Amino acid sequence: MWAAAALGVAAAPALSAPYVPASDDVVLERLPWRAGDATATALAGLRAAARSDPDSAQAAADLAERYFDLALAQGDPRYVGYADAALARFKGEPGAEWLTMRGVVRQYRHDFPGALQDFERALQKDPSHAPAHAWRGAVRLVQAEPTLAMQDCEALRRLDRAALAGACAGLAFAYAGRLEDAARTLEQALASAGADEQRVWLLTRLAEVAAWQDRPQVAEQRYRQALALGVESVYLRTAWADFLLDESRPAEVLQTLDGRESVDSLLLRLTEAATTLKRPQAQGWQRTLQDRYAAARARGDTTHLGEEARFELQVRGDPVTALRLAQENYTTQREPRDARILLLSAAATGNLAAARAAIDWLQRTGFEDRRMRALAGLSSAPPRPDPPAR
Repeated sequence: MWAAAALGVAAAPALSAPYVPASDDVVLERLPWRAGDATATALAGLRAAARSDPDSAQAAADLAERYFDLALAQGDPRYVGYADAALARFKGEPGAEWLTMRGVVRQYRHDFPGALQDFERALQKDPSHAPAHAWRGAVRLVQAEPTLAMQDCEALRRLDRAALAGACAGLAFAYAGRLEDAARTLEQALASAGADEQRVWLLTRLAEVAAWQDRPQVAEQRYRQALALGVESVYLRTAWADFLLDESRPAEVLQTLDGRESVDSLLLRLTEAATTLKRPQAQGWQRTLQDRYAAARARGDTTHLGEEARFELQVRGDPVTALRLAQENYTTQREPRDARILLLSAAATGNLAAARAAIDWLQRTGFEDRRMRALAGLSSAPPRPDPPAR
């Protein structure tokens, strides 16, 4: 796993809650991979290593990491459950890798305090463990703490992880409202990136920053560059669909997400586009999403609240319910997308004071997104805040 993925997925639009098997004997799924498939071969080797050495925290962490990578790439939450089960089989004294992976699974479920504890323990065992720094920085950004996140960015820089440190710092600048600094820093990280997975993440974030700066042509160029790399990423496809919807291009959303209804975040964008265009499949997709959100609530799963708020506002036209969900979501998850749905819902109810937390964040940081500042009734020319300490 490239650790900078942490900075893009710590609070990405939620997948469905993962299933955790009760024992090693449960058959989870007959996977449709062909003989010789590289993914199947790699998984088989990692599973064999974990079975042959059940006392190895490293083997358990390696298997869990591979499962989590698949969850991110394919948008299939079952792999998160498999990662959890792989970690749970180890009962000994954990090392930094195992603790970091458990923190990754915890943050996925929005147990951010538990995740931060795991990352802290991992760094106590190995202060040079870059993934723990990257994931801790990601969670701090989710919680609107860019100055704290920058401490992890600096730690990554001291570890000579140039691309990863630049990705971390770029996002910290962005969330602190310093979008020009963010774009420049992310561009520098892109220049030093190696694997296509790294480039996809950085291009996606550069596209988001350009959209916040009201530079849609630049944003679209970056999104298309990321898509052209051919790396499957639910985060990229979700962000691209959001951009198309913002640009009033719902037909392109239906085209680009065709056949991807199994992923909740992508189905939401499909449903929003189909509802806008009054397509016949809209009603069926709405019912599917309602069923999925209801099932999540029955399980006590709260990772979907921001997405469900968007569904209630943009699809069902119920701003009161949307506002309640968006407020609850913002108590734990405070990225720009979370502030935006809170502002949209509050404005739709005529109760802008209900979005006070998001407005305070915009005022404190000077975050430059024109749409959000207009919703909040703020000037489109914010003051320049001090950057996060480096």
